[in-house]
Amino acid sequence: MGSPHHVVIVGGGFGGLFTARALKRAPVQVTLIDRRNFHLFQPLLYQVATGGLSPANIAAPLRVLLKYQTNTEVRLGDVMDIDAADHQVMLAGGGKISYDTLIVAAGSAPHYFGHEEWQEAAPPLKSIANAEEIRRRVLLAFEAAELATDPDTRRDCLTFVVAGGGTSGVELAGCLSELAHHTLKRDFRHFDPGSARIILVEGGERMLPSYPPKLSAKAAAALTRLGVEIRIGAKVIGVDADAVTIRGEDQTEHIGTRTIMWAAGVQGSPLGRLLAEKTGAEVDKDGRIIVQSDMTVSGHPELFVIGDLAHFALESGKALPGVAAVAMSEASYVAKLINRRLRGRSLPPFHYRDRGSMSVIGRNAAVADLGWVRAWGFPAWLLWVFVHLLSLAQFQSRLLVLAQWTWSYITRNQSALLISERNAHSLPSEISMEGRPRAAARGENTKRSSAVKEKVHS
Repeated sequence: MGSPHHVVIVGGGFGGLFTARALKRAPVQVTLIDRRNFHLFQPLLYQVATGGLSPANIAAPLRVLLKYQTNTEVRLGDVMDIDAADHQVMLAGGGKISYDTLIVAAGSAPHYFGHEEWQEAAPPLKSIANAEEIRRRVLLAFEAAELATDPDTRRDCLTFVVAGGGTSGVELAGCLSELAHHTLKRDFRHFDPGSARIILVEGGERMLPSYPPKLSAKAAAALTRLGVEIRIGAKVIGVDADAVTIRGEDQTEHIGTRTIMWAAGVQGSPLGRLLAEKTGAEVDKDGRIIVQSDMTVSGHPELFVIGDLAHFALESGKALPGVAAVAMSEASYVAKLINRRLRGRSLPPFHYRDRGSMSVIGRNAAVADLGWVRAWGFPAWLLWVFVHLLSLAQFQSRLLVLAQWTWSYITRNQSALLISERNAHSLPSEISMEGRPRAAARGENTKRSSAVKEKVHS
């Protein structure tokens, strides 16, 4: 008896993990490869960035999730090349893995539209490291404002700019506003955190452009009530360490700020363009692989691309969005098709049943478009809470997140407002421990120290 059919999956996100799970009882051997050892629930990443949840609440080790699935093994590795002719995946360090079927679910990367140099000053929100860096910058901005004596410096410290008015940008801006106006309300002594400015920049005609216009308007109104300043039809044209420049229809605005967050777009993983070179597959303008009706790459029936990296065109010509629900639906289809093929059968083309989308704006405020019904305000917020809790991969994560959310709802406190020790010294250089130049502060500290010594010796 020969070796079982070997299915290699690249990526442990929603597409990759759910494909592996769906193949649990299939007569195949599954190898799941990811550069990280955990599955990340990205829809709640903004809450890590604003201190509402810790990374462990929204991440689960892949080996734990798949340890009872005997036909599946997890490999920690970074895919560097794909040999489509010989059916091999090459890993960093020289390892090779042969496959009978390859499923590429490598996800997406931030899109800076040709300005990659902006990433240093305006981090994206795509990973735990990104979320922790944003949290660090946000909290350090408030700490710097506490120490600043110059009004202009304090104003820049308390100005936060979010680029991108999609779901991630809206949720991040809303959570930042609640952090400033409620969570940190009594934490500082020399300024009012509620004086912070949160500016949300969207280049399109409205917020949440993928939603119906009515829900976009509801979301914009909720953000405005939270104190968020919305710039519609404005595009970021310049990013520096201490400022961002945006251009609207009538004017160009230069905004002094210490904290810029990027949620303006995504593109396919770099692995997509590599795969296109190896297979001749077409890619769209965002670097996503254009797939066939059965999610395969043209000319390669053994090679599937799913999730954020796949461009699956609907009858209208519009591509499916890169969201978790789409990735999970594609994963289910591909697993079923592999099972059918092994039995010599086929499956009709992939059809996506849209179950809707939702976005949270803040406390008791959300919008939801489920197709058959549209909701906003408190009912949509309750629905959002319920769906996101059930979508977490581990039961223990659901309990932990529910406990954290309940506590935060009652007290308005966040549980993870931490600046790591290695970054605690990263205040702006012109601000001292007492709001004066560092040299002056050191001099005064020396005088105080000498005075204390004299008093002790006397």
